Amino acid sequence: MHTGSFAQVYYLRKKNIVMTKFKFSGLVCLLLLLAAFSSKNKNLSSSSSPLLDSLRYPQEVHFKNVRQLTFGADNAEAYWSFDSKMVSFQSNNKKWGLSCDQIFYMPVDGLDLSNTATKPPMVSTGLGRTTCSFFLPGDKTILFGSTHLGGKDCPVDPGRAPGGKYLWPVYDTYDIFVSDLKGKIKKQLTNLPGYDAEATVSPKGDKIVFTSTRNGDLDLYTMDINGKNVKQVTNELGYDGGAFFSPDGKKLVFRASRFKTDEARKEYQDYLKQGLVAPTEMEIFTCNVDGSDLKQITNLGKANWAPFYHPNGKKIIFSSNHKGSRGFQFNLFMINEDGTGLEQITYDGVFDSFPMFSPDGKRIIFSSNRNNGGTHDTNLFVADWVD
Repeated sequence: MHTGSFAQVYYLRKKNIVMTKFKFSGLVCLLLLLAAFSSKNKNLSSSSSPLLDSLRYPQEVHFKNVRQLTFGADNAEAYWSFDSKMVSFQSNNKKWGLSCDQIFYMPVDGLDLSNTATKPPMVSTGLGRTTCSFFLPGDKTILFGSTHLGGKDCPVDPGRAPGGKYLWPVYDTYDIFVSDLKGKIKKQLTNLPGYDAEATVSPKGDKIVFTSTRNGDLDLYTMDINGKNVKQVTNELGYDGGAFFSPDGKKLVFRASRFKTDEARKEYQDYLKQGLVAPTEMEIFTCNVDGSDLKQITNLGKANWAPFYHPNGKKIIFSSNHKGSRGFQFNLFMINEDGTGLEQITYDGVFDSFPMFSPDGKRIIFSSNRNNGGTHDTNLFVADWVD
């Protein structure tokens, strides 16, 4: 759930989850939402010519040559292969025969999914629900979280709590698996009771970080690339998840919920006992891989999540709704590792999230509601990065 994966994403994940899937009540809310889609998308040219960079808002000065990779449904948590040529991602595209998220991979160049009859290779089982996939070193295998051992059907999505609070499910049937590119499960990396998901791999290829409830709370753990040598990283009460390694593999960046009142703490614990979390207040943190030198990077309020290190290892890009007047308006922001120099990167009127720089540092991939024709579709976009 970066859910991860916010995998439920404000996927909103998962991540795995996308904020724009809020079920609004009342005609007025619906009209406001449609107006937001319409007004913002008017700023995007209808031309398909890459020379016009028609999928980039004028203020998005760090993007160049923006291209849309998927066309329809919810597509999110796209993460690069080590060679910067492919991405793995999750989708619930009904035209691909899906009822809930499954894991796919595709080359970033050369596969045209605008033809809805074209389907990328699926590497998950097609059973249960999946989240948070990531290539392993060598780019021949992909790890991901899946509930398929807990049942072949999609687990129930709780939707929203009474009073309108959005909830993410923390399915205790999630475990982490490794599959080859033909969809054959090669290994199960976790098998303890409880939620194990949101796994990502160090750029050094030696370690995996993931989120687990094995101790009764949602904390970060690391393990060797073969699933052995599991170590707990975080230990404060709250949802620690969506972690990624720094470029040198020495640090972690993640989003976490912390509580200012006893009431908020109790609400979190009560929801977690039901296998739920309310991901509406989160900030960005960093720490060393062993959990030392824990630092809170943002203090913006609302939901700040899906962080990823800039290739220089000194800045962090992340998704946030702190500037939006409506809770579901997420954009990408970048901040120095010391918490200074906050800069807005994207400007869609509804949803931009799940940014990841390619290992070679040349491109960025992200999920967005731009160019969706006024629907709720969340698609994958890739762009050249301009510092």
